Amino acid sequence: MKALRKKTAPRTAARMRRHRKVRRRVTGSAERPRLVVFRSLGNVYAQVIDDVRGATLVQASSLEKGAPEGDGKIGRSKFVGKAIAERSREAGISTVTFDRNGYLYHGRVKALAEAARENGLEF
Repeated sequence: MKALRKKTAPRTAARMRRHRKVRRRVTGSAERPRLVVFRSLGNVYAQVIDDVRGATLVQASSLEKGAPEGDGKIGRSKFVGKAIAERSREAGISTVTFDRNGYLYHGRVKALAEAARENGLEF
């Protein structure tokens, strides 16, 4: 990976290194697709991906209409977790493999995962 010349480059490089390490073992299939979480500074995104076909099956984001404005980042993460679980259920997906994308299982990532589990997604 080409080195970035920003102050956050070592942090981003470390996350990408962790992500590559996890992706060697974690893959999504048609029976059990991969739920990927990405968090930017202000928003959270989630996708359910079938890696065999290379296709995104469902997605949700905190930028969508209906996302709570005043609940902060954790509230928006819970909204995305609930939305991804509902859309997955509609698409006939009940079990997924969780890919935290190199982030710590803490804060927004944990809130999204717990909301998805509470709304019927198994992982």
